[in-house]
Amino acid sequence: MRRVYLDNNATTPVLPEVLEAMRPYFAERFGNASSIHHHGQETRAAVESARESVAALLGCRASEVVFTSGGTEADNLAIFGLAGAGDHVITSTVEHHAVLNACKHLAEYRDKYRDKYPETTGCDVTYLPVDGRGLVDPADVKRALRPNTKLITIMFANNETGVLQPVAEIGKIAAEADIYFHTDAVQAASKVPIDVNKIGCDLLTISGHKFHGPQGVGALYVRKGTQLDPMFYGGNHERSRRAGTENVPGIVGFGKAAELARAGFELGNDRDDSRADQKMAAARDRLERELLKIDATGLNGEGAPRVPNTTNIYFDGIEGEALVIALDLKGLAISTGAACSSGAIEPSHVLTAMGLRRDRAKASIRFSLGKQNTAEDIDFALGLIPETVARLRELSPVYNKAASSELRAASNQRGARP
Repeated sequence: MRRVYLDNNATTPVLPEVLEAMRPYFAERFGNASSIHHHGQETRAAVESARESVAALLGCRASEVVFTSGGTEADNLAIFGLAGAGDHVITSTVEHHAVLNACKHLAEYRDKYRDKYPETTGCDVTYLPVDGRGLVDPADVKRALRPNTKLITIMFANNETGVLQPVAEIGKIAAEADIYFHTDAVQAASKVPIDVNKIGCDLLTISGHKFHGPQGVGALYVRKGTQLDPMFYGGNHERSRRAGTENVPGIVGFGKAAELARAGFELGNDRDDSRADQKMAAARDRLERELLKIDATGLNGEGAPRVPNTTNIYFDGIEGEALVIALDLKGLAISTGAACSSGAIEPSHVLTAMGLRRDRAKASIRFSLGKQNTAEDIDFALGLIPETVARLRELSPVYNKAASSELRAASNQRGARP
């Protein structure tokens, strides 16, 4: 069976160049990067070279890059490394669960010990709403500021809709108020250019497996001068910001993926004058355009700026997970949203925050392209999705009842007998 993968926001396949760069560090170059002998210094050089590549992708100094086990750890390090007792944190209702649950923990700690230790308990958290496009209003950020606000954490690109938040405007507000600003850029890295100085952030999260690097490695950009408390205690790895022996093969692969991503912006995937993001956007737009020709569909995040690889579409009258399973049986991999929420009974918190009805949120599907996808992959998807949606709707008593009601209403308007 032919298989096509359009779930690249969940994870991406490791590129061949990345795998080749990693291969020696699983065997002959096995040294601990903290050792001072030849084997250790060989791997230390590889780690620092990768750090330079990640820094170049972000537009920062290499010394400001802290390697982690992935995006979740980096988000947690940014939040728990800064926010403490009595502080106030501002975030949004559409953040990744790595941010939302970290903030929830801060608030729960406060509520749990408020009566017993009123002077030392945790943080207050403000969750900002989004509009129907999924965008945070920077004016809401400004209005939410308090004298004890310590941190603003608003994502760069949403993992479900691809919507890009106005992070540069938020960064300016944070700078003027002298407040730390963190942005989760896991879904933005390699899809749109990132420059931490233009954004004005103090901390920024990325993860290797979202742009064709290996799983299990990520990074937190920490602006020079930011005092960050570590979450792990041990050696003085990563300038005492993240204890633990470095994952050298993962870091090397991460660095190579960052190098390729940066080259993609400069030269295009095919090493010609066209931009990689423009090619991906054209493929995404074609998929989106054709799918929206299906009756009772719509685009989630319409009218908002988005990363070039992602579209999120609702198909009224079906269950999104039923469509995911039906298409997987035919060789097409897609998703209903965040991989970490797969199998959840509740609809997407992102889509409901945008104002979608519960049934429509549960009928929404995310399509996310990667560098490996071709025009033939889009053809394959378009050959399967319309007929599969139609079949599922035939089996849906809810959809058929609604469709019959619409037909009767239209017939009555024409003066005909129902």
